Amino acid sequence: MNKLLVAEQLVVGWDAPVTRPVSFHLERGEILALTGPNGAGKSTLLAALAGQGRIFSGTLFRAAGARLALQTQGLPPVAGLPLSGAELLALTGASAQGLPPWLAACLPLRLDRLSGGQRQYLSLWSVLASPAELVFLDEPGNNLDRAGRAHLQGALRARANAGAAILLVSHDPELLPHCDRHLMLEPIS
Repeated sequence: MNKLLVAEQLVVGWDAPVTRPVSFHLERGEILALTGPNGAGKSTLLAALAGQGRIFSGTLFRAAGARLALQTQGLPPVAGLPLSGAELLALTGASAQGLPPWLAACLPLRLDRLSGGQRQYLSLWSVLASPAELVFLDEPGNNLDRAGRAHLQGALRARANAGAAILLVSHDPELLPHCDRHLMLEPIS
């Protein structure tokens, strides 16, 4: 079975539901974009699928043994943390293979010495290039320059072609055409 994730009539939130019932499946090699207006629950759905939010109703199937990696919008604080880019990749099991040269040169540097865009892309890469079969990305194009966005588009397809199933939240009109399917979430009210 190629389906790694199946959601049926899923309603998620934190203290209260924030989504309407949503159904979808995610297969190996596929990129599914969650779209919709702010407040529709896209990021909350990702969090719930990753076990961080609450599932109020519906059913969720995740293939046995399927590893999951989640990239959130906020970057973790790194001030004073003596962790290099290479060490971050090692912690997540991510490969540096395929990293753009302008970012590969930053791997020996401490994360708190990188620009916001460099840190954003390196954090994103640590999830995207991890050994997970299910890759969840929340607004992965945020804070990336043109070169980062262009590289991300190719990296998403390469990762999907290698067998990962990618679920991403995005409003980025340059990124959405690179997704295989789109699922529009509508706000509750």
